Amino acid sequence: MKALQLRTLTKRPSVPSASPIRKMLRVWQLYVLIALPLLYIVVFKYIPMYGAQIAFKDFIVTKGVWGSDWAGLKHFDRFIHSYEFGKIMRNTLVLNFYNLLAGFPFPLMLALSLNYVRIRWFKKTVQMVTYAPHFISTVVMVGMMFELLNPRNGLVNNILQAFGLDAINFMGNPDLFQSIYVWSGVWQSAGFNCIIFLAALSSIDPSLHEAAVVDGASQRQRVWHIDLPGILPVAIILLILNMGSMLDVGYEKVLLMQNPLNTRTSEVIDTYVYKVGLVSQAMNYSYSAAIGLFKSVIGFILILTVNQIARKANQTSLW
Repeated sequence: MKALQLRTLTKRPSVPSASPIRKMLRVWQLYVLIALPLLYIVVFKYIPMYGAQIAFKDFIVTKGVWGSDWAGLKHFDRFIHSYEFGKIMRNTLVLNFYNLLAGFPFPLMLALSLNYVRIRWFKKTVQMVTYAPHFISTVVMVGMMFELLNPRNGLVNNILQAFGLDAINFMGNPDLFQSIYVWSGVWQSAGFNCIIFLAALSSIDPSLHEAAVVDGASQRQRVWHIDLPGILPVAIILLILNMGSMLDVGYEKVLLMQNPLNTRTSEVIDTYVYKVGLVSQAMNYSYSAAIGLFKSVIGFILILTVNQIARKANQTSLW
């Protein structure tokens, strides 16, 4: 009884918790840092959703968004039943899957290789050489490709002719378009994309490698049993994000590489929208918006599906 009374007397009075505003003021610097990115997302990502409703309308500029007549799913139906739908969907999916299969492993392998390089100057030189192409603009990149693959005086065809082979019109061959697009992209982005995997490798506990070396593990075994499992969560997250943009090729490079000879395999959703919805005299903004919304919905469904599969398989997911 006395002990209970003593604890009651010595018990500290409860301190009222600080209000949310006071908590925010204590770390106001963090909120200032996040304010600009948050403002960017609101202005350029959320506010434009207001205009997505024109996908369900026959939009006329003079009438405005609210004044235009509702059309329901007419533009979606037109796109799905269009003559070009099968071709552009096939080209878009093939190009994206090809790009994913070819481009995803190379940054990973480059990061693993650089992680075991012990010669400092050589490692920095390789990093600089592989990072540099990322900063070349798309227009310059395509211009370099045209010069190298020129059927008359391009470097590649000069080498082929030096060995007695015939010159090849690379940019005019529809069967070669996808390979040229993908492998030029791998060369341009592999070095920069490996930065993420290098950061993941640097977070692995060095004591794991020390213990493996003491146990006699070879370098290949350390890569297989320590490095790969350590960066697997990051790789899965990147894969999920890439699946979300499966229908979003980005029309700049495709449009610059495109010509009447390779349209059979180079026409993708983005170039189709640019030509039919914006460049044509009809100026069909509603049709373009419907195709863009169609891409967004499919991408959202793919992210949800792949995220669910990854969470059940490896317990690693975005949410």
